[in-house]
Amino acid sequence: MSYPNHGPFPYGPPPLTHPNGTTILVLGILSLVVCSLIGPFAWVMGNRALREIDTSGHVYENRGSVQAGRICGIVGTCLMLAVIGLYAIFAVIFGGVAILDGIAR
Repeated sequence: MSYPNHGPFPYGPPPLTHPNGTTILVLGILSLVVCSLIGPFAWVMGNRALREIDTSGHVYENRGSVQAGRICGIVGTCLMLAVIGLYAIFAVIFGGVAILDGIAR
């Protein structure tokens, strides 16, 4: 039995690799570990890359990496906002105590 020639890729074209996939993953992880200020960049870049992947019609082998980096960026951004909120609350509390202490004297 002879099989027809399907070319070099019998099951379709090989999967592509998004050029920013590794960068997005690294930025997302760094936003959790080192500096949460990087989180919004990973989040925005991940959204853009996923949009490009979805509209291209091709299969990308690093879609999971892009999604993971985007999610890490979202978590890093939320952590950054939580820390800023805590600093604001402490500033209001200690500022109010300082003002009341100054008035009481």
